[in-house]
Amino acid sequence: MNYIVGDIGNTSTRICLLNKKFSIIKSVIFDTKKIFKKKYFKNILKKFLNENLNPKFLFSSVVPLALKEIKKNFKNSKYKILEIKNLNIKKIIKINVKKINQIGSDRIVNAIGGKKYKNCLILDFGTATTFDIIIDGVYEGGVIAPGIKLSMMNLSNSTALLPMFSLKNNQKNYGKNTKDALNAGFIWGYEGLINNIIDKITSKRKIKYKLILTGGYANFFKKIIKKKATVDQNITIKGISKVYKELI
Repeated sequence: MNYIVGDIGNTSTRICLLNKKFSIIKSVIFDTKKIFKKKYFKNILKKFLNENLNPKFLFSSVVPLALKEIKKNFKNSKYKILEIKNLNIKKIIKINVKKINQIGSDRIVNAIGGKKYKNCLILDFGTATTFDIIIDGVYEGGVIAPGIKLSMMNLSNSTALLPMFSLKNNQKNYGKNTKDALNAGFIWGYEGLINNIIDKITSKRKIKYKLILTGGYANFFKKIIKKKATVDQNITIKGISKVYKELI
């Protein structure tokens, strides 16, 4: 028996086929907005539907309308679409915040994926840049900062003369032209933001944290931040897989 799990983010969506050991066999990533195109999601799923599937599909979603659209696509089929907050997540991880509904599903499954390290700080470079804290296996909350790519796009779209650009990590001096000045501002600015937030979090208690980076700029900033870090681009899917294995 194989399984379908997915992570629906504001910018991109990832769908994975898991084997009976809940390891990833296949993976597809696409723009979340494409879910709203007629039959697009069903055509994506056709790649997996002949794989002896469990009819229950489990998603982490921070885009309610996208999840609703997926459910509509499978309304009259044998397949059932579930979201992790439909399940009793507290059986898997203790969440030390007042209102679980205010925590994004992606952040919860990241915490579940990192829980095995006991004390863990997960930095996710997504549409927002998030920092989530696990202490003694308990999810303690975190920090949300502006996403890097979104900030770059907003700056370009909100100004007449500043172009969109790609980050280059060889910036050693301030810029002598517009693109190099932007590159320095974003690299040095986010380097300071990331290191400062990590320092603020880790200085609160005398705990050695496992620092895990995931998302689009994980490998880029691993070379820049001060603390030793591990990149794990599957930690979100690992968390969803654990939820599936233990609660479905």
